[in-house]
Amino acid sequence: MKKYLLSFLLVGSFALAQNLTIEETVLGPRKYAPTTQTAQQWRKDSKSITYLSNDFSSLIEKSAANGWTASTLASKAEFETALKSKISNDEFTIRTFPFSINWKTVNTFETEVAGKKNNYKVTYDVVSKQITSVISYAVEGSQAKFASNNNVAWLEENNIRITTPSGQVIEVTNDENKSIVNGSDYVHRQEFGIDRGMWWNEKGTQLAYYRKDETMVANYPLTNWNEREATNKDIKYPMAGMTSENVTLVIYDVASGKKVTIQTGEPKDQYLTMVSWEPTGKHIFIGILNREQNHLKFNKYDVATGALVKTLFEEKTTTWVEPQHPLTFVPNNPSQFIYQTDFFGFNQMYLYNTDGKLLKNLGFKDVVVKDMLGFDATNTKINYIGTTNNGLDRQLFQVDLKSGKTIQLTTVSGTHTASVSSDGTMILDQYSNLTTPNEISILNIKNKKANTSLVKAENPFTGKIDLPKIEFVTLTSPDGKTPLNGRLIYPGNFDATKKYPVMVYVYGGSHAQLVNNRWLGGAGFFDIYMAQQGYVVFTLDNRGSDSRGKKFCEVTHRNLGVNEMADQMKGIEFLKSKSFVDADKIGVFGWSYGGFMTTSLMTNRSDVFKIGVAGGPVIDWKYYEIMYGERYMDTPQENPEGYEKTSLLNKAKDLKGRLLIIHGAQDPVVVQQHSMNFIEACIKAGKQVDYFLYPNHEHNVGGRDRIHMYAKIADYFDLHLKK
Repeated sequence: MKKYLLSFLLVGSFALAQNLTIEETVLGPRKYAPTTQTAQQWRKDSKSITYLSNDFSSLIEKSAANGWTASTLASKAEFETALKSKISNDEFTIRTFPFSINWKTVNTFETEVAGKKNNYKVTYDVVSKQITSVISYAVEGSQAKFASNNNVAWLEENNIRITTPSGQVIEVTNDENKSIVNGSDYVHRQEFGIDRGMWWNEKGTQLAYYRKDETMVANYPLTNWNEREATNKDIKYPMAGMTSENVTLVIYDVASGKKVTIQTGEPKDQYLTMVSWEPTGKHIFIGILNREQNHLKFNKYDVATGALVKTLFEEKTTTWVEPQHPLTFVPNNPSQFIYQTDFFGFNQMYLYNTDGKLLKNLGFKDVVVKDMLGFDATNTKINYIGTTNNGLDRQLFQVDLKSGKTIQLTTVSGTHTASVSSDGTMILDQYSNLTTPNEISILNIKNKKANTSLVKAENPFTGKIDLPKIEFVTLTSPDGKTPLNGRLIYPGNFDATKKYPVMVYVYGGSHAQLVNNRWLGGAGFFDIYMAQQGYVVFTLDNRGSDSRGKKFCEVTHRNLGVNEMADQMKGIEFLKSKSFVDADKIGVFGWSYGGFMTTSLMTNRSDVFKIGVAGGPVIDWKYYEIMYGERYMDTPQENPEGYEKTSLLNKAKDLKGRLLIIHGAQDPVVVQQHSMNFIEACIKAGKQVDYFLYPNHEHNVGGRDRIHMYAKIADYFDLHLKK
């Protein structure tokens, strides 16, 4: 669910010199984007940074040597000329300079480009203006993984192909049954941090890959309405408590063609996570998580035989264990690795050896590691982004592997993205906060002070849009001790003597955080649009949401929605304490888990919420998929009381206010069965409910249709809450 949430949250709402238009709730984020340096990064082995020009046509450099003034390092035209000269037998359409480049040396970077005949990974020299190396694979290939020896593995539908440097194509698998899926990153529905399905060893001689057998999982139909006669597209959607997919890990040796299946054992519906090659290539590590998701065994296997060598360590709990990160080996030390886990309270790093001995706890206070950036030039320290300020801020930290001592390298309160130069002396720091649109500076790593300011963005709304006032609030959860972060947006042209209706925007589920100390406090453009239309707009990150540690989240176990609603009602208490809030005109809007929360609040607290808009809502967790649903709720067989208590089918009879349910008819995440069954329950209970489908959309409504969706939601609030 978290992967689909992000794309929904990124398109939010904004404010006044005039008001935002409904079109700008979708198009505004680009129109009113703060000045920045797109795709910025350090140039390897230098004191220079590179980024794209404003029109994306050139690669710009700023260097300490020239006082950090901008100069053009390479252009789209130069890159395109080099590409067509090196690969003359293919055709290319290059619209911009490549966005994603990876500096390999001070003068060369790698990037991927698509031709008419093939896909390519090329190395470009910015000094000679030449393509110095080319790796190609079939244009129909997907999810390509490149080896150090220039082998490239890629997928052709459900099978794996390898293209060698000589151009030979090796058919690694040839499964005709589409329910046998090889090498795909769509395993275990991409939970547990899974973002790939193939891994090369360090030498590029052997490929590890997932083999997913979902023949035993029933087909689930999604109707395509665009055909002359509607057709069904079947997907595999294992629901909570039902039969799940079986996954194994296979090692393929390129030279011999031999395959070895790793002996991960029974039961077959367990989860294989954290796949990591040992640098020597002799062993591979896998986190084996039971289907109940409360017992992780981190195992070491012999690649040659597939046999288990030993279990390095285990994690076992009464709630859930959620592995999210593969191992990171210490450079030039194949016997030591970094392991990330939240098992001890907060996601932090631990230094282990390959025999499973803990060498050093690298955690720092209650800082949650959000992004491990890598090692310093000496390979003795790790740089990472972590949380501070009760999860509101993101700061850059550095930890020493030997002593475990941690220092905070950035200090200004806000959300920082940062990286360290190759020589370890300078930081490229970018941050924003509630009132700072964007600042980019070069910091001295010794004194953590800015040497040079590269960007100090002006407020992009000045003279164009009059932003309403936005402020953070801190409330206390019903347990009497846990602080909760909230965001309050005042109505446009606010008058404290008036009373205003309220729109509560909610998500409330795991792996999401709506309130952040970044530009506009994390508010979306639709939030600000609604404030401009005369609403108080309020959002609270309840217990169960992200970046606050394991205890903050696991209070939801086996009873999703219960403690979350209790926290949201603390937000309502806060709102009702304000003289400018009309307590009789409170509405709620949310999508996905937020749709579940919206419907839960509308049925459980119908005395408070007069209207709601629930997008793609979970209605009954027994209809949700196994991997996410069973983590938090266990199975319906194990937790019948919890499923019964949280099912909204049982609550339809309690609906009193006006509820609009919106669903994408092609939704493969929260399938339409949820909302259809709730509509049927409302009919049987004699309750009126409004329903709207977007026939050609999945879990989110994208493109220009999103403008239509926001207009519908705004109209619904105006019709049923304002008047």
